[in-house]
Amino acid sequence: MSAPRRRLRGLVALSALLLGASVLTACDNGDDLPGKSSADDTARPAAGDDGSGDSADSGDSGDSGDDAPAATMSTNVKKKAGVPVSTLLEVSAHDGRLSTVDVTGSGDVGALTGSITGDGATWTAGDRLEPGTTYTVKATLSGADGEQATRRQKFTTQDLTLDQQTYASVAPLPGETVGVGMPVIVTFDVPVTDRASMEKQMHVTTSPEQKGTWHWMSDTVVHYRPKSYWQAGTTVDVNLDVNGIDAGNGIYGQEDRAVQFKVGAANIYKVDMNTDQMKVTSNGTLLRTIPITTGQQPEYTTRSGTKVIMEKFDSKDMNSETVGITGADAYNIEGVQWAMRLTNSGEFIHAAPWSVGSQGHANVSHGCTGMSTDNADWLYHMSQRGDVVQYTGTTRTIEPGNGYDDWNYSWANYKQGSALS
Repeated sequence: MSAPRRRLRGLVALSALLLGASVLTACDNGDDLPGKSSADDTARPAAGDDGSGDSADSGDSGDSGDDAPAATMSTNVKKKAGVPVSTLLEVSAHDGRLSTVDVTGSGDVGALTGSITGDGATWTAGDRLEPGTTYTVKATLSGADGEQATRRQKFTTQDLTLDQQTYASVAPLPGETVGVGMPVIVTFDVPVTDRASMEKQMHVTTSPEQKGTWHWMSDTVVHYRPKSYWQAGTTVDVNLDVNGIDAGNGIYGQEDRAVQFKVGAANIYKVDMNTDQMKVTSNGTLLRTIPITTGQQPEYTTRSGTKVIMEKFDSKDMNSETVGITGADAYNIEGVQWAMRLTNSGEFIHAAPWSVGSQGHANVSHGCTGMSTDNADWLYHMSQRGDVVQYTGTTRTIEPGNGYDDWNYSWANYKQGSALS
């Protein structure tokens, strides 16, 4: 992959990796928040045309004294400037064989790697082009007359602004260990309208192998999940070969991405809001049953459905105004311990020492799942981002896009969210 020569949006990428657009921090009862979804055109140029064809170096053989034509080259680039970055460069030999092909870019772009076919007829680049770059193609050919010839061509690619390029942030992070419910999340900083072209270049491989699919949440967010929860111990490789890919509407992919992460223990927590109990299982073994309290009904009903731990805080300030709770029910609690986010709209699991008397007996919270400090401490330290928390007992269900809601779709419906389905 050519080294990118343009500035990346580091701060935006980092925030997208951690949570996407969510900034809510408290238990909620507020408004639900939506989630953030060739033909061979080679022209054989006239020899000596350095702009669109090939030229011989001085010192190359001329008339060999027989009728064998001199070897020449051509490329699939027909113009000197404004060449689309989506071009996959090809160099072809005529009346000879390619021996070597070197393609270098101006500035800090460096060399463009590729490979020659076994018959020496064609060289194909291994990556697409960088914007605003002048490339020099140098090919050495063996002619039918037995002579060696060197041919060159130069061209310049289209220049692109940052607004004409889309950069992909990826979660989980490289080397992270996550729970069995963690989706792969790709967030583009400029909308993708040609979803199919981009998705064709987005690959997920697993060991052991597991069937999965992409699902577009919007023009900027796409998730990937397996058919069933990840198997504990899985290694997942995500490769986004999107550099230079036409994303539609004049936008092109900015830089390939490669991320590998691990799947840890199969932690699945089952919350029954009728009995006010949470059963904590790991790899199929019940470890503890924890008394809890959830949202007071009907004002602050906690959502039923399958949720996934999105992020963890050993201490978190919680202000009800961030989720629209004001007046007599408002609160602003500093330093809430062992808080784990489950939704964009503000549902957390956390320590709630103020409600221990109600835990296991009544639902008195503003939507969060509260438990004793000791239980919250224990649960926090065994939990991973991506662990599954299954809620039952209310008629209010998790909304599409409100957190990592991927497991609330049937497999058939989830597959329909792929641009290639």
